[in-house]
Parts: sequence; structure tokens; C-alpha cells
Amino acid sequence: MSLNVSKCCTGTSGTSSSGGGRPGHRKSSLALALTPEDEPMDVYTRNLMDLKYPTVLPPNPQLKALLVFHKSDSICEVVTLACQRHQLDVTLVKSKEEALDTLQKSYATAQCYHLIIIDARSTKGLDAEHIARTIRHTHGHHLTTIIAVCKKSFFEKDDALIALLDAGVNRCIAETTNLAMCSVELKQILHSIIRPHNVMSTQQALYTALHRLKEVVLITDDLLRIQYANRATERLLNMRLDEIISKPLADIFVSDLSTISEQGKSIKEFDGILTVRRKNQEGIPMHVRVVPVACIGSAPTHLIFNFDIPGGGMDFIATLPQPKEAPRGSLHSVRRCSFDVRSIASDGLRRTSLAKLTSLPLEAPITKIINLLSQVQENCSADEARLIDKVLEFLKREGLYSPQMKEIRTDDPIATDLIGALLTGPSVYSSRRSSNDSIIRTGNSTRTAIVPAKMKANPIVMELLEESLSWDFDIFKLEEITDYHPLLYLGMEMFRRFDVFATLNIDENVCKAWLAVIEAHYHKSNTYHNSTHAADVMQATGAFITQLTNREMVMDRMDEATALIAAAAHDVDHPGRSSAFLSNSNNPLAILYNDLTVLENHHAAITFKLTLGDDKINIFKNLDKETYKSARSTIIDMILATEMTRHFEHLAKFVSVFGSEVEPRELVQSEEETSILMRRMLIKVADVSNPARPMQYCIEWARRIAEEYFMQTDEEKQRHLPIVMPMFDRATCSIPKSQIGFIEYIIQDMMHAWDSFIDMPQLITCMQINYSQWKKYDEQGVNTLADIMAKQPPVGNKPSNSK
Repeated sequence: MSLNVSKCCTGTSGTSSSGGGRPGHRKSSLALALTPEDEPMDVYTRNLMDLKYPTVLPPNPQLKALLVFHKSDSICEVVTLACQRHQLDVTLVKSKEEALDTLQKSYATAQCYHLIIIDARSTKGLDAEHIARTIRHTHGHHLTTIIAVCKKSFFEKDDALIALLDAGVNRCIAETTNLAMCSVELKQILHSIIRPHNVMSTQQALYTALHRLKEVVLITDDLLRIQYANRATERLLNMRLDEIISKPLADIFVSDLSTISEQGKSIKEFDGILTVRRKNQEGIPMHVRVVPVACIGSAPTHLIFNFDIPGGGMDFIATLPQPKEAPRGSLHSVRRCSFDVRSIASDGLRRTSLAKLTSLPLEAPITKIINLLSQVQENCSADEARLIDKVLEFLKREGLYSPQMKEIRTDDPIATDLIGALLTGPSVYSSRRSSNDSIIRTGNSTRTAIVPAKMKANPIVMELLEESLSWDFDIFKLEEITDYHPLLYLGMEMFRRFDVFATLNIDENVCKAWLAVIEAHYHKSNTYHNSTHAADVMQATGAFITQLTNREMVMDRMDEATALIAAAAHDVDHPGRSSAFLSNSNNPLAILYNDLTVLENHHAAITFKLTLGDDKINIFKNLDKETYKSARSTIIDMILATEMTRHFEHLAKFVSVFGSEVEPRELVQSEEETSILMRRMLIKVADVSNPARPMQYCIEWARRIAEEYFMQTDEEKQRHLPIVMPMFDRATCSIPKSQIGFIEYIIQDMMHAWDSFIDMPQLITCMQINYSQWKKYDEQGVNTLADIMAKQPPVGNKPSNSK
């Protein structure tokens, strides 16, 4: 939103003296930055403009400064004296750990440091860049002013200064032993940075108040383009925010607005009757007051519209006639603070995707019922439609979905092995192509996590990670150049890109240690289910989150963080054997979990066991109780969603909710329920996205999973156990046939549904190219791993069908 409330509503910044409420401080000519308690009533006055357009007083607390100096030398002493001269409350610490501990304690007591000065003269004593970045990622310090004290020679090295500024430092100042010079520099910082930050901090209070007002408030720029609309405006206009913001004011008024425009130029108010155009309805005459506001200069930059609501509240809006059909339009304007996933199912998406979604080969009885009810709803009254809505929402609850494939060719061994077993549940010893086939081997629970000393030392790694959100990202090259630590490097990059450190209110080193421990508990001996697979799933998750953001379907920060964490840990401690093998071998885990969702439960349980068992890697330790509980629940649910016996259930419900012609309204299907569906599908697609990757990577993943399944079959033969997947016998298996069946029966429908939802056509393009290639190999009789790999270029070269 372009309206700068900090300027138009709170007056000028830097209008008070440098301290807050101290005896003997100098009075400013404008007392707007002072509270009534600071000034006697006969002194605290405002001019007529201030009374006509009242301001919100910014915070004016006692300013606190935190000094982070490795040693108490003459420079430190001068900086301390300068702060004290301006009557700042000074705290001095000598290490990064002590600084962060001090900040954590201050936040716990609802205090804050307004100014943090870091000694950046030498990296031997303190790593100022790392300290600044960590402070910026610490909850509650996004507006804290950070100053770096540098050597004079640093100002000849722009790369060093730019690195500090990129890390979150507001200003770099040269070291000096001259108290007067240091004091003047500090005074400039107080007025040019700290005071404006105090003024800016009032914005949230103003916007919260405006948003929750019962009165309709709308703000335009000087060209009458709408810049802000509160919740009451949405209700009045029967439109969503994204249908209102940036639109010309004439789009919502029937009346001629030329009078307002002319009067606005002469800074006059308007008070009269205008006819409001509600969406899909006739206009409604309303009393409107318009106030021009000059935020910069003397000419009006914004106009504030206030609508008089008869009866003074929302009851009038509730009584306005509603259109027979639910309002159709673009996506909700979704804020970072609240992810309304129901908005994702709007008609703008459904119009383009419904044909694909309804053509999926899913024919559960519940799906038929929903389709029939949707058809009836098209030709019924508004009251009947609302009743059918309630029925539909109840039908979309968990437990009603047991879909059957429309057709299974029983003579197809792929369908028999992969599909039949998945639909019949745990009683059939089946395989899974996703990541839930795992078994815990005894004696491997303790591993030493190895963290590379300098993660930024290799420029090749950093260059590769710049493409970490691209769908053709080369995970195998990352595996090679990081010496089989892809999850650690990619994980830190993803955490940085999605601001996970600040979201969890945790230090970067804790996240680094956590990723190292999680990666250490992936088995390097597995050809497929190792940390490279985990990193690949995490990379796909990041790409999907980015695409959701591009589509204005924004997950909040905690949703993003938990999705990335779940992806990184979803297969932790996977030893490369299927759950069927686990049950057949009477493994203790199968007994512990009653043969039900054994390995997903284990993956989730060991994730939290490892995380909570060591404070040095506990990435959740700074979350409050309720936030942690919610994050834990989300992570567990996402990990359990990778269990393939419920694949078609998850897919059927996702299609029914997000592919239905019925708007998921605020009846039974809650925001949290629809968010869960979206998150489950996100990680499921990321987990089995190999056939939708560029061809070279798809073939390498196929090689790895086939080799892992071959090893299981070999062991089953040696131990005289039931053969879970007879077709995965290295002597007879056709790799192309296995991939063709997997794409046809598992991947194809899910990718079409996900593409319709997220609008990521490269998924379908890559899948179709790969499918065609597997068909060619099958027709040519190229069946074995050796024959297939002989036709491939070395892994690590860019694939020909990259974006």
C-alpha cells in the first residue's frame, strides 16, 4: 500500500530531543514526538492543523543501547561516553553469545534495544557481519538500528562495507577517539534513523484500527486509484481486496467524480451523496465524506473516503441484498500474517482447471455424490444452494474417502504391484515408490554430525545455490561438490531464502547444527533414500512455495518454515527397505506401530527425538508453547502424508475441495482443514516428483530407486522372506516398464491436479517428455540399468529440456 501513514498521520520524525522524558531536556518547536506525561499541560499545545487532522503519538521511551566490543579500548570508551552524553541507557557485552543472550532476555521482559553498536574493526575478535545478520533474524529486532564501527581503511574497501550493509547494518562509521565527532555522528543517527523508526512503529496500530472499524474507509492516491480499503469496504462493495486495490475509483461509483477531483486539487473537502456500485448489483446512494491529505509537500497526495453507514454499523451491510450466485473473482488478497487457503479455490483457478480435475480416473462413491449435488445446485434457489453447501462441506470431512480406480488391468504387473497393494492397505505386503518404505536398523541410531568449517569457502557451491529455486536445479552436482552433504548446504540456503531463522527466532548456527544432525541420520549406503533425496524434496518444496507466492497464494512464514523442515526430515533414518519387508521380518518397529504407518511414524518421532534431545540443535526452543504445538502438529501431519496407502484418498479429497465448482465457504470446511489438504499435497508431490524432473535427472533417480529395490529383493531371497516386489529382480526387471506403470497409475493424475492448482506447466512438460522416453526404451528393448545408463550423459551436465 503506497499511503505512508508514518508521514501523514504521525507528523514529522525527529521532532523531539534525543532522550525520552528526561528532566531538563530541550523542548522542540513541535511537540508531536512527546507524550502528555513528558510536557506540562500549558506547554503541550497543538496548532489548528494538528487539531483538525489529529496525529498518533509515536513511542518515546528511554532509549537503550547495546555495545558489542571485543575489548574495552579507547574507541569503545569514546562510543560509550557519546551514548551517555545523549543519555542512552548503555549495556556493554564482549561476545556474540553474550549479545544474543542479552537480546533474548530483553525480549522476554518485553524490553528492546533501540541501538546496537558492533565493533567491526577486526574479524578476529568479532564477526560483525554474522552478528548483524543474527540480530536481524532475532524476533522483534526488524526495526532495531545497527551501527558498525570500522577502521578508516575499511572505507576504501567497498566490498567489506557492502557485506556489512547486506547483513542488516544500517550505517558504518569510522573509528575515532574524538568524543565530539563521535557525539555528533550519534546525534545524526538518533534523528535520521532511530526517531523515524519510532514513528514507523505506529503504523501497525493505525492499520489495525482502520481494518477493524465498522465504518467504511477507503483511501486513494491523487489520481483516484484505490490504495487502501478496510474490511468494512469489502463487505459493502461485495468484493475482495484484490478486486478493489489499485482499481480506478470510478469502477466502484456510479456517480460522476469530476467534482471530487477538482476540489481535491484545491485541497477542499467533499461532503455529499454518491452512488456506490456493489458487485453484480444495482447502485446504492450513500453519504460520503472526502478529506484530501498532503503527505509530502502542499498538494494533496491522498484522499480519504468515509462512508456513512445507516444505523452506524455492519448490521446494515448484512441486510443488503446478496447476488444469487456466490461472488466470482480473482484470488483473495492474502497477507503474510494469515493464510486463507480457501481463497486458492476461487473460480479464477477452477475455470481453467476443472476440465482436467474432473477427468481424473477417480470414481469414489463420495466423488459421484459431490458431482451430482453440484449439478443440482446450479439450478436451485439461493436457500437451497446454501443447504446443499452444508451437505457438501460435511461430505468433505475425513473418513469418507475410499476411492477406487476406474480401471485396473489385472494382467499388468505394475498395476498389481504398485496400485493394488496401495489401495488394499497394510494387509498386502506392498511396495511404495515414495518415501515411506523404510526400516530402522539396530545399532545405527547414534551418528556424529559433521559440519563443514566454512560453508561459504567453495564459490562453486554458492554459485550453484543461486539456482536453488529453479525446477532444473542439479541436486546431483550439489551432492558431488559438497562431499555428500547436500542437505546441509541446500537446507541453509532454503532457510535463508524463506527467513526461517527469524520465523523460529533462532540463531543460524542452531539451524546449521540441526541440519547436520538430520543429514547424519540419513543412510549413505542407500542408493535412493539418502540425504540427497531429502534435499531434493526440500528443493521442490521451496520451488512450490515460491510458485504459490507468485500466484498470490501466500503461505505465512511459519507454514513455509514447517514445510521445509518436514521435507528435510521426512525420511530420516531410512535404511532402504520397504515397510512390507519390515513387517515380513518381524522388526520391532512393526510390532511397536502395529503394522500401521510404521515408518512415517518413526520418521516423525525420531525427528523430534533428535531435535528436542539436544539444546544445541533444538530449532524450536524459542517458540512459545502454542506456536510450537502448532508447528509440531503440522510437521508430523506432513511427514505422515507421504505414506502411500492413503495416496488416492488424499488426491480424491484434494480434487473434491479445490476442483469443485462449489466455493468452500465458511461452513464446515475450515481454513485449517483446507490448509492441511494443500500442505499434504505439496509434500506428496515434492516426494515423488522425480518423473516430473528434467529427463536426465529423472533417469538417474530411476536408476537409484531400482538399485535399492533390487538390493531388497536380493536380501529377501537370501533370508527366504516373501518377495514383496517380484518384478524388481535385477535379472529380469524392465526399468522402462516400471517407470511407465508408475507414471500412469500414480504420478500422472496427481501432477495434473497439482499443476491445475499451482499453475506450474513445466511439471507436465517434463513428465510427458520422460514418459515418451521410457516408451521408446521399452519399444527398443532397452530394459536393464546398464543399457539405460550407457545412453545417458554424465550426471551434472545441464539437461536438454531445462527451463
